[in-house]
Amino acid sequence: MTLVKDSPPDAPEIRPEAPAAKKRRGRRENLAGYLFMSPWIAGFLLLTAGPMAASLYFAFTDYNLFNSPKWIGFDNFTKMFHDPRWQKSVEVTPKYVVIGTPLKLLLALGVALLLAQSRRGQAFYRAAFYAPSLIGASVSVGFVWRALFSDDAIVDRTQSFLGFHTGGWVGDPNWVLYSLVALTVWQFGAPMVIFLAGLKQVPKELYEAAEVDGAGPFRRFWNITLPMISPVLFFNVLLETIHSFQIFGSAYVVSNATCGPADATLVYTCYLYQKGFRESQMGFASAMAWMLLLAVALVTAVLFWSQKRWVHYEEDAR
Repeated sequence: MTLVKDSPPDAPEIRPEAPAAKKRRGRRENLAGYLFMSPWIAGFLLLTAGPMAASLYFAFTDYNLFNSPKWIGFDNFTKMFHDPRWQKSVEVTPKYVVIGTPLKLLLALGVALLLAQSRRGQAFYRAAFYAPSLIGASVSVGFVWRALFSDDAIVDRTQSFLGFHTGGWVGDPNWVLYSLVALTVWQFGAPMVIFLAGLKQVPKELYEAAEVDGAGPFRRFWNITLPMISPVLFFNVLLETIHSFQIFGSAYVVSNATCGPADATLVYTCYLYQKGFRESQMGFASAMAWMLLLAVALVTAVLFWSQKRWVHYEEDAR
């Protein structure tokens, strides 16, 4: 005997939604989504995509901001490759990147290792070391930095006291670039915080097991810490390298708007600014901007290609 359980008489009848109604509801949801996204879409089109498309067009034109652009093809690029000052900027910028970026990351990692240990006043030290990253890019700090490294200033007097009579760095073509390197290294707070977050994710059991096996501090750092934070290290290397290629404000202010002396701080963006806004060669400056974009894209591609050799992810170990 089979018992059939009837549904309660007052239960509502569930009917499938009609295709037309379901389609209308989907359209309303999509419309609401696009309305919420509209500020970002407008900003992207007006402030990013639009200017990029315009600069790509100007790169193939003779345009001086006052007259209509005139199509000249690849003449801007040809003239760029034969420009001695452009070649100088191509020499100065990689030198700044190669020296400044590793020093900044080494200092950031070293301080992060110290702050990862439990000690009193840890929150204060983190905030104090991070503060330069918030104010380092300001014009006022650039003026202060130029004053510190000028002739007979505190840096000059200190090194003279130690027996190094080199004079002020700002006025010496051989040393002025290193004042910019010192400024960027001083702003190590942002990568330090990222390193600190990565160090907090390393399991303590690995260090305890290595200590039981007799591994010293250096071996624990080399075999445990570095492999475990390698994704964070890769992120910092990538981000700081791109930022170094984009240096402008500090070079412009420290060199007193001359990108010198003797073009010693003629970084790429500084020369781009001079050509575009001082000499009104906006077509030439646009061509320079796209060459910088290609160079940064190439460096980024090389870094992503190299990460297979030294970056270790958790899923790779499974």
